[in-house]
Amino acid sequence: MRGRAITLAARPEGMPVPQDFALRELPVRPLRDGEILLRNRLFTIDPASRNFMDDRPGYRAPLPLGGVMRATVIGEVLQSRNDRYAVGDLVRAYAGWEEFSVVDDDNITIERLDPHPDIPLASYLGALGWSGITAYVGLHHIAGIGPGETVVVSAGAGAVGSVVGQIARLRGCRAVGVVGTSAKARLAADAFGYDAVIARREVPDLATALALALPDGADIYFDNVGGETLDAMLPLMRESGRIPVCGMVAIYNERGEGVPIRNLWQVLVKRLTMRGFLGYEHKARRAEAQRQLETWVLDGALTPVENVAEGLEQAPAAFVRMLSGDTVGKTLVSLPG
Repeated sequence: MRGRAITLAARPEGMPVPQDFALRELPVRPLRDGEILLRNRLFTIDPASRNFMDDRPGYRAPLPLGGVMRATVIGEVLQSRNDRYAVGDLVRAYAGWEEFSVVDDDNITIERLDPHPDIPLASYLGALGWSGITAYVGLHHIAGIGPGETVVVSAGAGAVGSVVGQIARLRGCRAVGVVGTSAKARLAADAFGYDAVIARREVPDLATALALALPDGADIYFDNVGGETLDAMLPLMRESGRIPVCGMVAIYNERGEGVPIRNLWQVLVKRLTMRGFLGYEHKARRAEAQRQLETWVLDGALTPVENVAEGLEQAPAAFVRMLSGDTVGKTLVSLPG
């Protein structure tokens, strides 16, 4: 048995290009005890994958040349040597840009999926997947969100950020989003209900624009980008403010040190709490998060947004569009069959 996959052909210099990827047909090995074989129906395109393409230390090992690009998948069980999963089950797991995946109980996110019939399956990789779970965990269990607070989120129209903004509104907070362009700002204001949105690429000075939008400062800054936005936000935090750090997309394509953080002194001045976290390390919160997110979606209170590319061969282009800031919501690839 063989299946197609997208592999890492070369380590990118800055923004990835098509030549950095290869579409290959690979053997699918026989199952061992405890394993299942998935025919994948959807997989995620994640900003964090850019980190793994470089040969440098990170929170996961770098992807070897020739390795399959990593992603969360939803697949149907074709074969099983694991009593927990039967043929025909839908499973969400951490695997790759590939048609078939072999996974077992040691997989960092594996679970049987029971999607609600009124919610598209794609949403279970976006607002109801680990992007939404990360937003929920970051706000509730890392930042300790409370009603009446002001919440700022960078990449506010992205997979995680768009959910952060909506949860902030649902929890009775003032929500301010930072996005790339004025077109995204208009969409984010309409679709996600932000009280204010800043188009960082189109303002003369980001720090000034943020200060105007935050006359009383911010209680929570949910950081997805780092760099200039993080530096500009530090002086605008209220005393005892919280900064959950989910991503640093502003430096993912940088080979050097990236943007200097000049305002770190404010962590002491304001007695701030700044904490990096990975959503999948909070598995004990997954069921709570998914129940609440699903309830909000069914009630029409939370809007999931996915942009879906059709076909495995479209994954590299979808990845570049996402890293370039040309997408809204969660970027996914759908596989036929």
